[in-house]
Amino acid sequence: MKRIFENTETAFILKSDAELERAYYLFKLISHEPLVKIGTSLTNFAIKAKLPVEGIIRTTVFDHFCGGVSEEDCMPVVEHMWEKGVCTVLDYSVEGKDSEDPLDDALAKTLEILQFVKEKEAMPFAVFKPTGYGRFGLFVKKSRGDQLTPSEAAEWERVVKRFDTTCKKAYDLGVSLLIDAEESWMQDAADDLVEEMMRTYNTKETIVFNTLQMYRWDRMDYFRAMHERAMSGGYRIGVKVVRGAYLEKENERAEEKGYPTPICSSKKETDENFDAAVRYGLDNLETVSLFSGTHNELSSYKLMEWMEEAGIDNNDPRIWFGQLYGMSDNISFNLAKAGYNVAKYLPFGPVRDVMPYLIRRAEENTSVAGQTSRELELLKKERKRRKL
Repeated sequence: MKRIFENTETAFILKSDAELERAYYLFKLISHEPLVKIGTSLTNFAIKAKLPVEGIIRTTVFDHFCGGVSEEDCMPVVEHMWEKGVCTVLDYSVEGKDSEDPLDDALAKTLEILQFVKEKEAMPFAVFKPTGYGRFGLFVKKSRGDQLTPSEAAEWERVVKRFDTTCKKAYDLGVSLLIDAEESWMQDAADDLVEEMMRTYNTKETIVFNTLQMYRWDRMDYFRAMHERAMSGGYRIGVKVVRGAYLEKENERAEEKGYPTPICSSKKETDENFDAAVRYGLDNLETVSLFSGTHNELSSYKLMEWMEEAGIDNNDPRIWFGQLYGMSDNISFNLAKAGYNVAKYLPFGPVRDVMPYLIRRAEENTSVAGQTSRELELLKKERKRRKL
């Protein structure tokens, strides 16, 4: 198969020279782990101390990894990407809160986004996080199977209602809904709830997607079991397959609490697990819709090759590739040019509220072997090409 991800002209076609330079120096900064640690500490301090740092953040890291502070603010980015065949998943990236009002606010915001994206061909998905709809500790208690107090049981019913209200709205509008995965110790309750939504709303087409973090060694077994339940129940499943976002936190907690880590023993094992999940989804397209969320070029090539071998069209509506905005443009834009279904996650929200997301992005780029160096290599190549 032709290696298409080296084409930097296509990858960075939407970036002006100034934006290309900003991206280059941003990734150079991120490549130094001590600087990332110092920068995130200073940023956290500045925000807590209510120092006027939004302007600096907005013109650097925020504008590179986010679309704006509101849906309307994101539209120029959405429209520019759509011109090149890349769709958008608008992601309201405000972290979950511990009180009820922000949870209802998150519900209102997701419903608003669903209505917004219904009118836009460029945005075929909406997304939310389980802890945007319920208290983290409540998900933990429910995942452990502990008895809920009467007030907690009532609180959980409100969580279920938020999920159901959102999924019903997505179903009524015909918009697919990606539900993110989070930490392993709260995920069982989220999984059960998402499956409940699939049973109700995925009877005719795939509306609800669960997310599987394949750095967990148990996720392949869970995928098979979930699929078997769906076949028995007569409904489809949507699966977004990712490697995972909480590796250090997972390992640290396992060590602290004295239980075996849920994380695969090596990067190689994680890669194999990810590819196995993608292959399983591809082999069961009659009942599975697949969203392959990865910045890994080899995994993307494998999915392309498997589709070709199986005679599956590049733009088969049951198969999507996804990356985060501000990363792996060489994958996203070259895939779109080749006719595949591609969507970029485009985070948005008030600058201060989105900072936890941005800090995770910086830390992830620092910790994932080769990610930042690959971004830099491609940016250097495109700078050189433009100069010539």
